[in-house]
Amino acid sequence: MSTKQRDHVYSKGIDSALTAVYNGYTFFIRFCRELFRGRMEFQEIVKQCYAIGNKSLLLISLTGFITGMVFTKQSRPSLAEFGATSWLPSLVSIAIIRALAALVTALISAGKVGSSIGAELGSMRVTEQIDAMEVSAVNPFKFLVVTRVLACTVAIPVLMFYCTLVSLLGAFLNVTLNEGTSFVSFFQNAFEQITFLDLGTSVAKAVAYGFTIGIVGCYQGYNASKGTEGVGKAANSSVVISMFMIFLEEVIIVQVSNYFRV
Repeated sequence: MSTKQRDHVYSKGIDSALTAVYNGYTFFIRFCRELFRGRMEFQEIVKQCYAIGNKSLLLISLTGFITGMVFTKQSRPSLAEFGATSWLPSLVSIAIIRALAALVTALISAGKVGSSIGAELGSMRVTEQIDAMEVSAVNPFKFLVVTRVLACTVAIPVLMFYCTLVSLLGAFLNVTLNEGTSFVSFFQNAFEQITFLDLGTSVAKAVAYGFTIGIVGCYQGYNASKGTEGVGKAANSSVVISMFMIFLEEVIIVQVSNYFRV
């Protein structure tokens, strides 16, 4: 490949990236406008919240429980070297509440919910169902996009609290089998070091993650093209981009929360 051809490829790639950023920005602005325009579809929001929970609940239950058990099992030898196994409930709760619960919930939801939204809206786009809604005087953006983004923003924090509970139960089972710690004693020690900043940070993470999963999945599906190939691409892009954004938001929110923690 000649230098001229290579420069052309790089230029084309940069143009595509900038175009994608601009299209995403305009999509977000349109969402903000439609959010406060017209009647809110509360019934559809509740329906989507139920769908999100129904798709993710079992997997989050299994993953959260295993996460709590495995993290506790892996942490015990390190604490035992210093004779500090009594700190295990506090260590586990800090790790789960500050980081693991929100991240695990978001990653599972990105795979299950994000891909589902992208594929669903993508299939509606390529089969011209969205165009039919526009012709019939129905606002498809309000009904399809706004409701799903709000549902993700609401449902992911709820699932995060559920994942936290299940993870702590997994940790408690491991601790009580090895140390014989009682249920009351475990949770007293677990929440002794937890502050409102920790809880607030976890909720902020979950809200940001839920909004990201919803907006990315809707954007990819709503703008799908090229038939069934476009549907598959929309579903795949929804998962990949959502996960990338989730890790990026994790870094930013952790830095901000650590600033207030100090």
